[in-house]
Amino acid sequence: MPSHAPLSAAERAEFEAFATGIANNARALSLPRFRRPVDVSHKGDMSPVTAVDRGVESMLRERIEQAWPGHGLLGEEYGASHVDAEFVWSIDPIDGTRSFISGWPLWGTLIALLRGGTPVLGILDMPALDERWVGHVGVSTEMNGRPCHASACEALGEATLYTTTPDMFTPAEWEAFDRTSRAAYTRRFGGDCYGYGMLASGHIDAVIEANLMPYDYLAITPVVQAAGGVMTDWEGRPLGMASGGRVVAAATPALHAALIASLKG
Repeated sequence: MPSHAPLSAAERAEFEAFATGIANNARALSLPRFRRPVDVSHKGDMSPVTAVDRGVESMLRERIEQAWPGHGLLGEEYGASHVDAEFVWSIDPIDGTRSFISGWPLWGTLIALLRGGTPVLGILDMPALDERWVGHVGVSTEMNGRPCHASACEALGEATLYTTTPDMFTPAEWEAFDRTSRAAYTRRFGGDCYGYGMLASGHIDAVIEANLMPYDYLAITPVVQAAGGVMTDWEGRPLGMASGGRVVAAATPALHAALIASLKG
């Protein structure tokens, strides 16, 4: 049966060294293609995809399969394999492809390690900004090698709240988000995965999103949680591979509770 035990210090060091190494490899492939001509095609859901997305994921999968042949894999471009394994890697090669193809620097590479279906290590890498967050659940989050922490904001009326785009919400979800975000101190749009890094570093206080896939949030969850924040679905349940696409991230438990209550109306 899969283990739910936390990683040992030796395991954390080994997995982090490997994950940061392949994140460096991903940067080496993606960054030289940024703000350069690139062919864009569209998947069945009409979301854009480029050869950079596919090339980065292919490289990451190959490196993981070589290093950890018994581990499972979940990726945006090439699907899932052996996700019932004790250890599973989740990959989003270019989170924010629309940003990438339009020259906007707020795109990233997301790499997560799950143990027993629970995210325990997350990397949020922003190549164009030279910023990287590494989070170990129950330990700490570091941004470019220095510890970071979410803010102390507890009240919705004092919170700076972000989401990527209104287009991600159904009409009913938008009604709940609109009500909640208008009760905040301020709301802003844009950012893709970058907003979660800003939350982990204490610059903003909350992110609410919908219509995400597991590879969109599995790497982010350890980054937020290990920085002292809270990240769940809209019902307050822990996030895993089988979670729906609606997520709430908050700097403190009190703010998270206020967001959940507001979303429920």
